[in-house]
Amino acid sequence: MSQAEQHPIPDRRGENFYAADAELHALLPLYLPGDLLRHMAPHFSRMGELAGDKVDDLAGIADHHPPTLQYRSRNGLDEQRVLKHPAYVELERIALSEFGLGAMSHRDETLGWRGPMPATVKYVLTYLFVQSEFGLCCPVSMTDSLTRTLRKFGSPELIARYLPRLTSLDFEELAQGAMFMTEQAAGSDIAATTARAEPAGDGSWLLHGDKWFCSNPDADLAMVLARPDGAPAGMKGISLFLLPRRLEDGSANRYRIVRLKDKLGTRSMASGEIRLEGAVAYLVGEAGRGFVQIADMVNNSRLSNGVRAAGLMRRAVAEAEFIARERRAFGRSLRDMPLMRRQLDKLRVPAEQARTMMFQTARALARSDAGEAGAYSLLRILTPLIKFRACRDARKVTGDAMEVRGGCGYIEEWSDPRLVRDAHLGSIWEGTSNIVALDVIRAIKRDDALPALRAHTEDLLARAAAGLAPAFADALRRAMDGACALAETAARDGGDVLARQAASALYHCASAIAMAWEAVEGGSADRLRWAQLVLQHRVLPRDPLAPDGLPADWNPVAATAPTA
Repeated sequence: MSQAEQHPIPDRRGENFYAADAELHALLPLYLPGDLLRHMAPHFSRMGELAGDKVDDLAGIADHHPPTLQYRSRNGLDEQRVLKHPAYVELERIALSEFGLGAMSHRDETLGWRGPMPATVKYVLTYLFVQSEFGLCCPVSMTDSLTRTLRKFGSPELIARYLPRLTSLDFEELAQGAMFMTEQAAGSDIAATTARAEPAGDGSWLLHGDKWFCSNPDADLAMVLARPDGAPAGMKGISLFLLPRRLEDGSANRYRIVRLKDKLGTRSMASGEIRLEGAVAYLVGEAGRGFVQIADMVNNSRLSNGVRAAGLMRRAVAEAEFIARERRAFGRSLRDMPLMRRQLDKLRVPAEQARTMMFQTARALARSDAGEAGAYSLLRILTPLIKFRACRDARKVTGDAMEVRGGCGYIEEWSDPRLVRDAHLGSIWEGTSNIVALDVIRAIKRDDALPALRAHTEDLLARAAAGLAPAFADALRRAMDGACALAETAARDGGDVLARQAASALYHCASAIAMAWEAVEGGSADRLRWAQLVLQHRVLPRDPLAPDGLPADWNPVAATAPTA
């Protein structure tokens, strides 16, 4: 018998990512009503099965065979097409058609469930899917976000014309969305947008200029920022337009994909540069309020980025846990070694923080859309918080988890390199870390978001208090008070330099409190310990030269034990 036959490299392929995720099973009853959870459980399981097998295989193929740009047809006609590998096309079919991830928030029936589908369901399915395929989740998110923005700000005529295809589940009929904002000279400074819009005389507009970074560049519809001729300089002169890929007569609209980008990650999905050459487009909402209107689309995409980061971390941690369980060295399983157990906890803590914040933000989104008082302010701060911190954490977690697999983790045959490459996207697209941390401060200044976050965490802590050691509950409360005080300082004139520190503090304290609430509600000792580790390792001061250990009075049993 060969050495390979005696000691095969442990391989998690074929595992159902939903069935194997005990923490997800424990959390779902806290965030979904019972009837909806019972209905969705088979669909979650189906997605988990696909993600652990077929989708993972397709994602690996698509990652190694990125799209290419065809400039001319074989007949010599100027006919641009993004040529996608069949593996990527099948991924599109699964995500957009079979599960309706881009449309389900805007339909009256999806997956057999009648009535509006809560955002939590969409994000759970995305969380499972993205553990294997990250690139496609960008077009999925933009399709969902474009539809939301069109429904919110578009004219009845535009909605009637384009909504049916955006909400269709027929793969040959459904439309995909995109967002063309970035310009080479402007970057994150949207006020410096130079793309022009001139009235065509028939109610439409003609767009001119270049867009520098356009993901899903051959999308059927794109939201585009441009400055109408004669509009004032700065942000107030920018308007939002809907740009169709094809005109009413079926001909190609007047814009070109100049080239596709050669990216570090998300290789399966095309990103390109666009040149607008009098492209026909339609004004969305009120002229001069383009950024305010597209901000809703950006924020929805930022939330999706946070969800995707949470999914990447979950996959990385699950792979590390599997290797630690199955791999033996020096006569023992890796997971039985104290240092490995400690390292796994260091991976689990940020991954579980992100999962908790995904659920918390999805719930805030539902409450905001329902018009609940204070919910918009809560959503307004939770969204940039998860985008800022979870996306940064994913870069480290995926890299450290790769190390658990050892040398094989560095080999492209395994998922680890793809996770590491894709993880770097989240903290760059839809706003770099500085931009998003400053948006947290902007939410505090303009949207009364800090009182909303404080009230929300106080409510969670009050509901969990009976199941927590008083010393730990007090530590959580004091830490949140300190984080809010730091955020208030950052929101004062000259406080921008503290934006990242304040955003991290708010994220860590809010997630620790929410995890403690989940632990009490679900009876999870592991989740309580992770909440304690968040507070100890990511918030409170520590002596780096002293041995670690959680305070004894944070333990509910110890806290209630009789004293001598």
